[in-house]
Amino acid sequence: MQLPYFQRPLLFFNQQKFRADLLAADGRIIPLFKNALHGANVQFDRRFDEGEYIRNLIYERALFIDCILHFAWHQFDWSDDICLMAVGGYGRAELHPKSDIDLLLLFETEHASDLESAQSFLTLLWDIGLEIGHSVRDMQQCLQIAREDITVVTNLIESRALVGNESLAKEIQRLTGPEYMWPSEEFFDAKWQEQNERHEKHNNTETNLEPNIKNAPGGLRDIQTINWVAKRHFGVRTLKQLEGTGFFTDEEFDLLQSSEEFLWRVRYGLHKVVKRPEERLLFDFQHELAVELGFKGDTDKQIIEEFMHRYYRVTLALGELNDVLMHFLDEAILKKNSSNENISAINERFQLRNKYIEVTDETVFLRTPSALLEIFVLMGENEHIKGVRPETIRLLREHQNLIHEEFRNSPENNTLFMRLLRSEHGLSQQLLRMKRYNILSRYLPEFRNLIGQMQHDLFHIYTVDVHTLLVVKNMRKFRHKTAETQFPLAAECFKRINKPELLYIAGLYHDIAKGRGGDHSILGGVDAADFCRRHNISSSDTRLIVWLVENHLLMSKASQKQDLSDPEVIHQFAQIVGDQRHLDYLYLLTVADINATNPNLWTGWRDSLMLQLYSETRSALRRGLENPIDSKDIIEENKHAALRELIIQKVDEDKVMRLWDYLGDDYFLRENTSEIIWHSQAIIEHNSDEDLILIRDGNANELTGFTEIFIRTKDRDYVFAAVAAALDHLNLTIHDARIYNTARGGYTIDTFYVADADNHPIAHDNETQTKIINALKEELSLTDDYSDIVQRRIPRQLKHFTIPTRATISNNINNNSTILEVICPDRPGLLALIGRIFLQFNIQLVNAKITTLGEKVEDIFLISDQDGNPLSDPQLCHDLQTEICKQLDQQVGQD
Repeated sequence: MQLPYFQRPLLFFNQQKFRADLLAADGRIIPLFKNALHGANVQFDRRFDEGEYIRNLIYERALFIDCILHFAWHQFDWSDDICLMAVGGYGRAELHPKSDIDLLLLFETEHASDLESAQSFLTLLWDIGLEIGHSVRDMQQCLQIAREDITVVTNLIESRALVGNESLAKEIQRLTGPEYMWPSEEFFDAKWQEQNERHEKHNNTETNLEPNIKNAPGGLRDIQTINWVAKRHFGVRTLKQLEGTGFFTDEEFDLLQSSEEFLWRVRYGLHKVVKRPEERLLFDFQHELAVELGFKGDTDKQIIEEFMHRYYRVTLALGELNDVLMHFLDEAILKKNSSNENISAINERFQLRNKYIEVTDETVFLRTPSALLEIFVLMGENEHIKGVRPETIRLLREHQNLIHEEFRNSPENNTLFMRLLRSEHGLSQQLLRMKRYNILSRYLPEFRNLIGQMQHDLFHIYTVDVHTLLVVKNMRKFRHKTAETQFPLAAECFKRINKPELLYIAGLYHDIAKGRGGDHSILGGVDAADFCRRHNISSSDTRLIVWLVENHLLMSKASQKQDLSDPEVIHQFAQIVGDQRHLDYLYLLTVADINATNPNLWTGWRDSLMLQLYSETRSALRRGLENPIDSKDIIEENKHAALRELIIQKVDEDKVMRLWDYLGDDYFLRENTSEIIWHSQAIIEHNSDEDLILIRDGNANELTGFTEIFIRTKDRDYVFAAVAAALDHLNLTIHDARIYNTARGGYTIDTFYVADADNHPIAHDNETQTKIINALKEELSLTDDYSDIVQRRIPRQLKHFTIPTRATISNNINNNSTILEVICPDRPGLLALIGRIFLQFNIQLVNAKITTLGEKVEDIFLISDQDGNPLSDPQLCHDLQTEICKQLDQQVGQD
């Protein structure tokens, strides 16, 4: 006969001595419980470090807590009408170091004495340091809530009695069974819906860079969901009892077990490292946890990559298995009562069964290996096919080794893959299925290296494989009606391209060489060319695809890092692009790429910059590359158009001309007509030497997604640093800046383009505008230095990306200025700090191009000496570079 749980041997815990100590404690029992818990935690952690089998640790921890609760329970008086039950994960006798201990105090009928004891009992548990999740209910309350809440009935499925009246536990389990509530069909449907919603919250991918080991796809909750549904439907206590029923193969059961053990070990280690309940593999913990788990590498980065690669392999395999088993349960539960199965033939190899595709017999893939691709083509060409039947998914897995070099070079298979790329329905979904079932990396072996490939920055939030397939998914969205509102230019461009499959190939290959070392764009172009040769793509189309892969970062960099008001910049970009066809394809690839990198990166500001670059380039291409526009023409056109409008608005022409005499040509080259009119009218009406500060929404001109702040102030030191400091304190981000020192008159005219912390234009109510204007005026009036301006807390993730600062200086002959590029980690107050350094070296700021990419800034400053000349002294340039790197790196170190 099996001993009661509280009498089972725990070799590290002397229960007899503990009982005797409690009796002798004379009421001072809390230290005894705390010491016991501390001792148990120490020995569990030691055994974990020594590599003991994780199931022993998880089950023994639950058993130890059973004992503690048993002893705590008997410190109080109880009636016979109450039972203490373990529910949730603890109910399965599984307990991780920092997991909640979920308890149910179940009454048959409530007694005042029991309620008083329950309160004292729970207080004791909290006092001794246990993390308790509890509910106190009578039988009827429990049944009522279980009928209404799927979570409650799920917790009761694997509940167990700990102490008290065990018949109550048996009765509640009986009355919450499928015969009384939540029958198998309803329970399964609710849990599948719950799983889909949970996956959606985690981007439907197992390979987020900071994954949730419990709730993300391929995580522990997926294993638990399979357990809950199968146990409830088949009426078993363990999955092992389903062996031989066809629900899973021996290989699949072993995979479930080994994957659970790996994730348990990760979760145990995470709790141990963080010292609190934590389910997310945040950057903060990945290195320490990887070391804790025994992963090796020459560098910290390699150690993290080894660990995360293993993690992703496990969760991807679980994701595929979850797909198979949930579909199997779907057929076993939801469709078991279907009297008429709807079966229709597709061809001799495939048929539809209730809208799911399956092979006509188990030898199809062996007889016709090309069917391994054909099944995805058929789904792409028929939007009514809902998915693949479980048995066929298993056959795909079993026969994937048939995809080898000869298979990949087969013209028949190459034709099938191109058919898939040209299919009308769900291309991105088919590629995702091919990846999940390991078919894509077999057919495109170069894709295999991307799976689980980490990206060590903050503007990427996905691994390379997930990012790549999202790029293709975004491209497909450009076909839809909704894109005409969200991405109007992309929708227009997509209608013009005659071969969308070329765009998809470029999307598949644009990052294919990441992680190999070297320039991934150039290496990816080589792989793309090989793909094109194998798939018999014409030489002209091949050149386009290779060009797109090699230049996929060109448009993003040009729009964010170069002065788009400079005709020479546009002319040089147009020369690289060459024609409208290349421009359309490149624009589509760039927009899809940015949105697949991180949805938060696609702001109204970036949209505006891309639109401006596209429009200006299209105009340049129409003029012809041999006829670049002259800067003088732009200046005269802007002056003429602005003056005409100002006269219409009855602004005195003489005053306008006197004002414009103070402004250099660069102002009229870089500002459009709308800005010139706005600035001129405001300055003339202001008619004062006092600071003038204006604020308006970027929607007032052709650019959108930001707020425009215009400042006219008397020439003084520190203007840029002061403005940057004020905006930083207001938690506003500078996206761009245009700086003008007037030719005569002693004024500085600056325009800053800013957004709030969420990259949205700031509120335009009077109160907000007044707050910003007052803050700027106050900061401009100060003469103190700005050494202590940085006050904002550094975001958590930024702390894990501490690249050294790089500063490079070069002279630009065309605009007679010096270009300073600063690349460093993003930190609050950086621009103000750089402004202070400019003052230290008597440097004039002519222009600034601000670019923030996740954790990294890549800012470009056009600077000159005090006389407006380029920096010609090599020692000065060296000292300036050194000081920038020194101060910015010091700031990061202090952070």
